[in-house]
Order: sequence, then C-alpha cells, then structure tokens
Amino acid sequence: MFYKKLSISLLLFFVFTAAWAQIPDTVSINLENVKYAYPVKYFPVHTEGQDLRMAYMDVRPTQMNNGRTVILFHGKNFGGYYWTEVIKALTSRGFRVIVPDQIGFGKSSKAFIHYSFHQMARWNKALLDTLGIAKANVLGHSMGGMLAMRFALMYPQTTEKLLLENPIGLEDYRNFVPYVTTEEQYKTELKATAESTKNYYKSSYFTVWKPEYDDLVKIAGGVTNSADFPRWAKVAAMTFSMIYEQPVVHEFVNIRVPTVLFIGKEDKTIVGKGLLSPDQQALYGKYRFLGKQTAAKIPGAKIIEFEGCGHIPHVEVTTEFTVALLGAL
Repeated sequence: MFYKKLSISLLLFFVFTAAWAQIPDTVSINLENVKYAYPVKYFPVHTEGQDLRMAYMDVRPTQMNNGRTVILFHGKNFGGYYWTEVIKALTSRGFRVIVPDQIGFGKSSKAFIHYSFHQMARWNKALLDTLGIAKANVLGHSMGGMLAMRFALMYPQTTEKLLLENPIGLEDYRNFVPYVTTEEQYKTELKATAESTKNYYKSSYFTVWKPEYDDLVKIAGGVTNSADFPRWAKVAAMTFSMIYEQPVVHEFVNIRVPTVLFIGKEDKTIVGKGLLSPDQQALYGKYRFLGKQTAAKIPGAKIIEFEGCGHIPHVEVTTEFTVALLGAL
C-alpha cells in the first residue's frame, strides 16, 4: 500500500511539473521582473487626484557628446525595452537618449484615468524640462507616432525634428471601424493569452518570424498570467479608446517642424482590425500608400521606406533603420 501511494504521489508530481513547465513565465503588469538595458528612473506625475510614476531611461553618449538629444516614444504594445539597439546606435554617435514608458505602459503606473495624447505630451515636456533639455529630436513608433505628432503640434519650439516610424493614426479609424465602448473593449482585452499574443505578433508585426522576437512575446504575453492582468486589460481598453477618439490625421498640415517618416512597406496595421470583415480589412492599413500620402500632407516632410518590412523596422531591419535614422539626424 505504501509503495502504491508513493507511486501515485510521484505520478501526480510529474503531471503537475509537466503542466507547470508548459505555463509561460508570469510577468508583472508593471514589468518589475523585466530587466531593461539601462537604469530606470521615475518621474512623479500627479493627475486626477492620483500620484503616479512615469518610468524612463536617461542614457548618456558613449562617444563624444554632440549636445543633442533624442526622445523615444514606444508603441501601444511595448515599452522602453524594445529600443535597446536604437539607443546603442544613437549614444555611440554622441546623442543623449531619453526613453520614457508612458503612463499606462511598461514600468509606469497603470492608472485608471482619462487617457489623452495632449496630457501625455505635457508630461513628456515636463520630463524634458526637469532634465534641463530645451530641444529634442522626437522619434515615435506606432502609437508613439501619434503622440510624437501631438507633441510637435503642441511644442514646436521644443521639437528639433519629428521622426515617425510606422505611426498609427494615418487614417481616421472612426470613418470605417465600428465604435465600441471602453467596457466592450475591456472584455476583448481580457481574452488575451500568451498564445494569442504570439499569434498576433506573428500575423501583424513581422514579415518573417525569427526566434529572437519571442523575447517580445514573453513580456507582452507574460502579463496575461499575472493576477493583476484585469487592471492591465482595463488600461489597454482605455488607451484603445484614446487612439480611436483622438485622431491627429486632420492636423498633418499644421506640423511646422522638419519631419521624416520611416515606413516598413509591408505594414497593414489597423487599430480595431478585428472589428472588420476580411474584405474591409483589405481596403485599409496599406502603409506602402499611407506613408507617401502622409508625407505629402506634412509640409516639407521626407520619407524613407523599407522593402520587405512590417510594422517595426527598428526590430525587423535594425541595421537599415539605424543607418537611415542617423542619416536623418
């Protein structure tokens, strides 16, 4: 009887061990267990009666300081962690690089507030002011591109150059994507899993999947295993509503700073794509056309395009992107 009980116990142990091994790593929603390439500091933000923290990296030049600064604005599904190679390239050429995690993202507070690109721009301006930076080159990717454009519109005197990497918001999604409430979007966000996150990254972000992209999925997918994931999902829904309800596309003509667009031509990103039929999806999000159309609307804008590249050129074609970026600067 003793050996029978022991055998059952061992069997259960191996079953549970095998099951546990198949569960992806859990990542906290504030990414405490994600190591960034450079030291992270925190900028205090007070809004709507709440004391929040805005995480950021302030990386000094590794070669002779050229006296110039670049601030990097991340996309919706990312944080400062995916800028590492860009930071290395810039600091090696004498640039100081500021890399904030916007409130609601990365290592920053996941607050229940009214999310606004105007407010985000103001917080980033306050961060630069606190750091004694009067002028910066502003590089925004994806959602960060929308924020970068809003920042340039609000603070042209602070924006040395506006650099847009596959920005979203090149179309007014309200014209063709059905409206959903934040609560409805929250229910959708709650359905995310590590597996669905990887499938989304594979189908939406890259033209050819590479094993190193799994590191991005481990972070974005890992938060779905957190006990605090519902809070993360709620903030994701709130920022989805921000993107949908606060277009900048109608203000391109008002941008008055030197602007360069970096466009992966295979990108087909549409915010709210899952709400469209396949036939509708085929009509929108065509960056090989949207990039040129946008460059034509922004006075004096230039465009650099990457063949065979999707939504994240600085990850998918790192060398080509950094060469183009340094040339534009």
